[in-house]
Amino acid sequence: MKRPILIHPDPRLKKVCSPVDDITGELSKLADDMLETMYDAPGIGLAAPQVGVLYRLIVLDCVKEEGAAPCPMVMFNPEIVASSEETSVYEEGCLSIPEQYAEVTRPAEVEVAWIDQQGHPRKQTFDKLWATCVQHEIDHLNGKLFIDYLKPLKRQMITRKMQKLKRERARA
Repeated sequence: MKRPILIHPDPRLKKVCSPVDDITGELSKLADDMLETMYDAPGIGLAAPQVGVLYRLIVLDCVKEEGAAPCPMVMFNPEIVASSEETSVYEEGCLSIPEQYAEVTRPAEVEVAWIDQQGHPRKQTFDKLWATCVQHEIDHLNGKLFIDYLKPLKRQMITRKMQKLKRERARA
């Protein structure tokens, strides 16, 4: 089931999310709904607070090549356990901040530990777009948005655009 995506500014997007103690059927269904919502948007990552659920859960799939098989990932309680000194810059966007993009510098490679949908502990190293995406989504779980990396003036400008967009959508 597709879920509505919260648009910035929304206080739920600035909250630190609670850890998942037990992967219930309800949380597994939430993960499936989030993947459906992400693919429909279309996006490459989505965090639970973006659909109004304040749990530490993210989904991502950074496969973008035409004809390549999708690689959906579900991560409960994802945590960066190591990151490279080397950085990379990507132009980031966010489903909660539609049609706004900005360059963000992050570690080029990260090692992430998480629990998968079956309850198994996992650990993997990510680089390139995958590294950027997983860091962006984990930021959401800590109440941080990609615009928080920008200079105040640029951040305020984007926030004003989002407020206007929300007003326009409310009238529609």
